Amino acid sequence: MVNPALQHPIFGPDIRCPHCRQTIPALTLTDTYLCTRHGAFEADPNTNTLVHLQSGRHWRQWEGEWYRQHTHPDGIRFEIHEALDRLYTEGYRATRVIIAERYKSLVSTYLERSTPWREPLESIAPQLYGLPVTFSPSAEQDPCWDVINFNLEKEPGVPIRYPYFRLFE
Repeated sequence: MVNPALQHPIFGPDIRCPHCRQTIPALTLTDTYLCTRHGAFEADPNTNTLVHLQSGRHWRQWEGEWYRQHTHPDGIRFEIHEALDRLYTEGYRATRVIIAERYKSLVSTYLERSTPWREPLESIAPQLYGLPVTFSPSAEQDPCWDVINFNLEKEPGVPIRYPYFRLFE
């Protein structure tokens, strides 16, 4: 008799679609999940990554939430911008952006720097959308930063991890 757990991909018999958050089933005896709205997602057991087959986008899971793994600076910048809009819609204001260290080389050239002529460039705090930017501790120090892309600190300093989909449920 075949073990039923071996008939499904690594994330189990069903998952929530990273795009629309609807429960989607696994295709038996494959590494694939199928969303009726967004198509097929393939689970890679070697990297614990979910890959959207149509777009090639990669997703990883942390504490039951899917986080897109970016390969281009515009993707992470757009995600941060959307999160700032959601936060503003809730009536809050962000005070700082903490970006995962793994994206430092990807986004550094896109950060704003106000450069008074007397100060060296290294002493200027980078900004994104007018907010100060810091980078996270390494994933070895805090494993969540191997998956999570960024946090926003809001007034009065309560960090929010994104994506934060519970706002829409």
